[in-house]
Amino acid sequence: MNQDLARYYAERAREYEDIYRKPERQPNLAAAAVWLQEELAGCTVLEVACGTGFWTAALSASARRLHACDLNPAVLELALSKSHPRGKVTFTLADLRALPFAGRQFDAVFGGFIWSHIPLPQLDAFLAALRRPLRPQGKIVLIDNVYVAGSSHPIAQRDALGNTYQIRALQDGSQHLVLKNFPTAEFLQEKFHRQALRLKLNWLDYYWLLTAEAEA
Repeated sequence: MNQDLARYYAERAREYEDIYRKPERQPNLAAAAVWLQEELAGCTVLEVACGTGFWTAALSASARRLHACDLNPAVLELALSKSHPRGKVTFTLADLRALPFAGRQFDAVFGGFIWSHIPLPQLDAFLAALRRPLRPQGKIVLIDNVYVAGSSHPIAQRDALGNTYQIRALQDGSQHLVLKNFPTAEFLQEKFHRQALRLKLNWLDYYWLLTAEAEA
């Protein structure tokens, strides 16, 4: 995550979970939580870019162990303040590119709303980083946003590489230009197929979810 984006999320930390209170998104959020819990049941999970721990709480209900990390102290402070099953969840200040875990020890790597912030030319490297801590038959599990006109922030800019950007306003009045890509199902299928990953995709009104595993 680049420094501008990290700074934006640090400043947004206290108001980050407001987005999960939109009434029209509640059925999708409930369905997403159930789907993720089923996908990660009994797994030792590494959660990257855990943020304020909103999804950490949901995942810990079914995962065997959950190691959550983020590079941002401001959001980790909020994640740590939540109630989690004793002895089941740990938090680490760490970047995906420099994880403090040796070898391939995780059954699954989960990333919530991180894919959309990765510049398009860096997606292959991002996928490689997600695969690095996985056991041979481990899986990648992701959730991110579908663009919905009237609910999502409008697209303000598009660069020469195809990345899209939104202007986000915080409660203090500050405005931030934020990289936010919205892939199609076809784009995701092609990207994961090229990485020799078998994809299971769940497309909701406001969110997409996927599980990817190495092809046999």
